[in-house]
Amino acid sequence: MSLFSFYRISKPSGQKVPEEKIDATYKSLRNKTFWGATAAYSLYYLCRLSLSVVKQPLIDDDILTAGELGIIGSALFFVYAVGKFMNGFIADYCNIRRFMSTGLFISSFVNLLMGLLGLFNNNCAIPTAIIFITFSLLWGINGWMQSMGSPPGIINLSRWFPLSKRGTYYSIFSSTPYIGEFLSFIITGVIVGALGWQYGFIIAAIGGFIGTAVILLFVSDTPESKGLPSIQKLSGETISKEDQLPTKELQKKVFRHPGLWIIALSSAFIYITKYAIAGWGVLFLQKARDFSLESATQIIAFSAAFGVVGTVLAGWLSDKLFKGDRIKPTILSGFVSLISLALFIFTEGGKFLNILYVSIFSLAVGVLYCIVGGLMAVDLVPRKATGAALGIVGISSYVAAGLQDITSGYLIECNTTTIGDETIYNFTPVAIFWLAAAAISFILPVLNWRKMKNKL
Repeated sequence: MSLFSFYRISKPSGQKVPEEKIDATYKSLRNKTFWGATAAYSLYYLCRLSLSVVKQPLIDDDILTAGELGIIGSALFFVYAVGKFMNGFIADYCNIRRFMSTGLFISSFVNLLMGLLGLFNNNCAIPTAIIFITFSLLWGINGWMQSMGSPPGIINLSRWFPLSKRGTYYSIFSSTPYIGEFLSFIITGVIVGALGWQYGFIIAAIGGFIGTAVILLFVSDTPESKGLPSIQKLSGETISKEDQLPTKELQKKVFRHPGLWIIALSSAFIYITKYAIAGWGVLFLQKARDFSLESATQIIAFSAAFGVVGTVLAGWLSDKLFKGDRIKPTILSGFVSLISLALFIFTEGGKFLNILYVSIFSLAVGVLYCIVGGLMAVDLVPRKATGAALGIVGISSYVAAGLQDITSGYLIECNTTTIGDETIYNFTPVAIFWLAAAAISFILPVLNWRKMKNKL
């Protein structure tokens, strides 16, 4: 069997499900596929955010600097950006079960290697330059593997769900990054505090291997591959002219759509603020607010938990409260995210207030992330081009996230001074950068709404 035939979309099964069992079989397989992909993609993030949790121990042990960590972090984002763009187009043709499980398995293996390298460094001191180069290469490989998670995860919605339910289930699936963040900051944070930074990578790898098994056990490729009719027949939908066009032709039309590129640019600024807190929030709380590693990770974990609420709430806000209007919840959540981020950065409160600020921020960003970064794009395109649309949004978003990691790392490092044995961090310059991105993220789609709402 060739690599192409192994990964290509499944052919319709020769054994058809009996008429009287179609409905029950369809709902069972649909639910298993959706929840399997959702659980597994949460564990994708466990393998993506392990580095964010161990930054402070790596800096304090003089293994890596903030600037070097910014470069390592950006390696994932830049490779992920290209990977998500390419894999978005490729995944439209692929078996989502095999495609998604491959990415998570190799991502888990990369985390395992980084943890083992750290343990080896304890017994045999490795030059920091070697660690920097090796971590950069491995984290870049991890970026490509991570880019194989989201496209098949969202394509499963197009293959298994009717249009009337796609918004609601999309908002649930969009909560998975925050679930992954919560798991990462709680579980990985505790493990790192107890055993050392090396075990942060190792526990992430174990979680990833579990996620791989979940995909293989529960996710199915298409209804037709299980002997069921197509989703259009199952849901009673009319097959549109666009759905009858070849996938390649639809992808070309998606690529030329100006509204989709506006969405992609807006999503880029959302990702700057989202990953600024996810990637640097723990360090900020430790250095600017004197929280311990355990307390800092717990505060950021709360932000991830409320991000789940925001993304799930997004579908209801848009579909029910605002009657399908995507722009009103964008304006509301945009202002809330900007104000709460400013309060988090510039007011010196205790643990409760910091939890409150980052929780409100993440709830609001969760709404933006789901509506602007996903639903608006999915609304514009036919089913067979879902992966392509998300690939375009993805490359813009993660290039911006990578630039954020480099910029934030050097803004922090260049505004750090040492007086005697004390190191003083000035986070004001990087805070201005984060706040500017938060403002642009929702102003841009509001000003360009007319261009964005035009369908293909």
